[in-house]
Amino acid sequence: MQETLYRPGEYVAAGMPVVALLPPGHVKVRFFVPEPELGRVKVGTKVTVTLSGEPTPVEATIRYVSTQPEFTPPVIYSRENRAKLVFMVEAHPPAEVAARWHPGQPAEVRWLP
Repeated sequence: MQETLYRPGEYVAAGMPVVALLPPGHVKVRFFVPEPELGRVKVGTKVTVTLSGEPTPVEATIRYVSTQPEFTPPVIYSRENRAKLVFMVEAHPPAEVAARWHPGQPAEVRWLP
């Protein structure tokens, strides 16, 4: 993945980047887990990821679990609304698979049995 930050003819300040590259090893799937499911999520856990347009699920490994909950949608803290807390999780596929993926591509994540 790459992003061109400037086009021909544009002026670039000294020391500014002109291209951003994303190596395949840094592609990840970011998803959110509801608070009641958080006990199942640990770094090193395997999940399967199915991307939009790719028929075959791919195994990925969870490498990050947020320690900070988020609300979706914003609500007032209460016992009844605790189920609306979610935690961001990142899973990384093998680099050779990630090279075919595109940032922002919709994905479905499932726990391995």
